[in-house]
Amino acid sequence: MSIITIARGSYSRGKEVSEILAERLGYSCVSRDILLEASKEFNIPEIQLIKALHDAPSVLERFSQGKERYISFFCSSFFNRVANGNTVYHGLAGHFFLQDISHVLKVRIIANTEDRIREEMKREGCSKDVARYSLKRDDEERRRWGIQLYGRDTWDSRLYDMVLKIDTLSVEDVVDILEITIKKEKFTATAESEKKLKKRTVHANINAKIVNISPRASVKLEDDIVYLSNVEGLLKSDKKKRQEISDSIIETYGVKDVIFTMPAAAKDNYVNPFYNPG
Repeated sequence: MSIITIARGSYSRGKEVSEILAERLGYSCVSRDILLEASKEFNIPEIQLIKALHDAPSVLERFSQGKERYISFFCSSFFNRVANGNTVYHGLAGHFFLQDISHVLKVRIIANTEDRIREEMKREGCSKDVARYSLKRDDEERRRWGIQLYGRDTWDSRLYDMVLKIDTLSVEDVVDILEITIKKEKFTATAESEKKLKKRTVHANINAKIVNISPRASVKLEDDIVYLSNVEGLLKSDKKKRQEISDSIIETYGVKDVIFTMPAAAKDNYVNPFYNPG
């Protein structure tokens, strides 16, 4: 079982590479549906999240703890779709979350600038100058999205195992290279790499479960024990709510225990009806 993540820009033909590669390998091919799932959980129309992809995180900033909530829902959707392996994921952010998982091949596909401009002109019916400007803006906004939301630059080649350019190499050439590479033993899942990916998936799902109740909460998973810190709202003061969440996490994800690192605090606005200051 292996995973391939393909980061791509607009008109780079990375989507085409991903779909052909997945068909050859018999893998599932995942991209837009991750966005759809995250949009559903985030409870805003998909079009707004698509806009956010082109306006960096500005759209998400309009929502309370929008950045934290979106990343949590995206991670949960992402890991649930790739955790079983034999998957080609193309789109934003996949490589960020799988950096130290050994059975993941991380690829960036780029393309000849003039070819991209011609494709933009053809699809949008615009002039060469307008197409060039649009592509430059799109590339910069995708880059800002990665930096501001994930703290990493998508153009940093150190994030990838391979950077391939569609120019002298054709789409078929790139697919051939990736098909050969993913079959190498080093990209075969091991018990250790599968365990690490499973742990990360459970962590992502628990985090998504907590984020709407306490967006700033920190979730740590060690030795099948969940540690929750920096909790807010009901999780800060309501022991019954804490117990409900703990029971739900234990039952759903099979962890041993859920520990709140701080005891439940007294409610801030509690008024004692029997207290008479005189």
